[in-house]
Amino acid sequence: MQILVNTDNNIKGTETIRQEVESSVETVLARFDSRLTRVVVHLSDQSAGRETTDDIRCVLEARPAGGNPLAATGNAESVNAAVNGALHKLVSVLETEFGRLDEHKGASAMGDEPMP
Repeated sequence: MQILVNTDNNIKGTETIRQEVESSVETVLARFDSRLTRVVVHLSDQSAGRETTDDIRCVLEARPAGGNPLAATGNAESVNAAVNGALHKLVSVLETEFGRLDEHKGASAMGDEPMP
């Protein structure tokens, strides 16, 4: 899984921020690693540098192998909080998407155990 981090003009895309964001994404999305080809992180400051609450926006775009891109957004006062909020939402989206793909007609509710 490739991770790309993009920032707007109001957020300094330092190496430290990039490494922290990549580490968070790798850790949280590790169980989906084999199913995702790329995750793109878009960080922006919605208030253009002014001090307001929840002005940092993180948009995560996950690209499943052979599927359509899936996205989630998080807003917070800091980059880390925005990334964590977006990751929490993206995990839910990925669980729903991959759960639908993995469901097969006739599968039992107990993990495909044979019926007695």
